[in-house]
Amino acid sequence: MVLIEKTDVLHPLGLDMADPESVALMEENGKIHIVSMIDNTVKIKGLGVVNPSKEFSQLKDGEETHVGSKILLRLPTRLPELISGMKRRAQTIGSKDAGVLIARHGIGSDDIVLEAGLGSGGLSMHLARVIGPSGHLITVEPREEHASVGLENLQTLSQCMVEFPNHSHIDGRIEDVVEEIKKHAEHVDAILLDLPDHPPAIEAVAPLLKVGARISCYCPVTSQLEKAWIACEEAGLHVEWAGEIIERQWGKASRGGVRPVNGPFGHTAFLLLAQRRK
Repeated sequence: MVLIEKTDVLHPLGLDMADPESVALMEENGKIHIVSMIDNTVKIKGLGVVNPSKEFSQLKDGEETHVGSKILLRLPTRLPELISGMKRRAQTIGSKDAGVLIARHGIGSDDIVLEAGLGSGGLSMHLARVIGPSGHLITVEPREEHASVGLENLQTLSQCMVEFPNHSHIDGRIEDVVEEIKKHAEHVDAILLDLPDHPPAIEAVAPLLKVGARISCYCPVTSQLEKAWIACEEAGLHVEWAGEIIERQWGKASRGGVRPVNGPFGHTAFLLLAQRRK
C-alpha cells in the first residue's frame, strides 16, 4: 500500500521547487501539447527532438513559433488546456460530466473529497481546481500503471496553480483501505466513484459521508447503474438523481448560419447521486 501526502502547501506531490514549469502549445488544428521546460534535448511525441527551455523560454502567451513544419501558439496553462494535453491511460471523466458532478455534489472550497479510482486523473484535476488550497482531495486507485499517470497529471497541474489543495493518495481498492482513509478524514463532504464494481465500495464508504453529503457513481452501462442504485438504498442513502448528460455540438454552416455538427450525441455514461440524510 502506497501513501502520498502533501509536504508543501504549493507542491503537495513532492514536487521540487526547482522543477521547471510547463507550457501549453497549440497546433493550428487545435491539438495541445503540455511541455515541461527542461533545459535538455528530448524527444517529445508529436513535436520531435527539441530543447524546450531553449526553444520556448522566450515565447510569451499569444506568440507563435515554428517547430519543423508545425506552427505552435503558446497559451496560458489553464485547466482546459491541461485537460486537453494531459497524459492518458485509463478513460477519463470529461468536463461535461465533471461539471455536473461537482455542481450536484455542491463541492467547493474547504471540502474534503474522496475519489476512487484515480485513473488518468481527469476528474481529480477538476476537483483540485475547485476545492482550492484549503480543501483536501483523497484519491484511491488499485492499479499502479493508472495511478502513475494520474499522479503525474496532478503534479503538472500543481505546477500551474498558485495554490494546490492538500492531496493524499492511497494505493488499493477503496473497500480494502477504509482504515487508511480514516487516518486522513473520519468523514468527508463528497465521494465520487468510477469503478467496475460499485456495491462493495458503496457499502464500505457510505458511513464516511457527513450528514447531507452525497456519493456519486459513474456507470458506463445500465446494469452497473441498477446495482449502484440498489447498493445505495441498502446503505441507507437516498437516491436523488440518476440519468445521463447529453451533449450536442453546433458549428458554422458553409452557406451561413449555424447547425448541429455531424456525429453522435455526446453520451458518455450514466450518473447516480445519493445523499446521506440521517
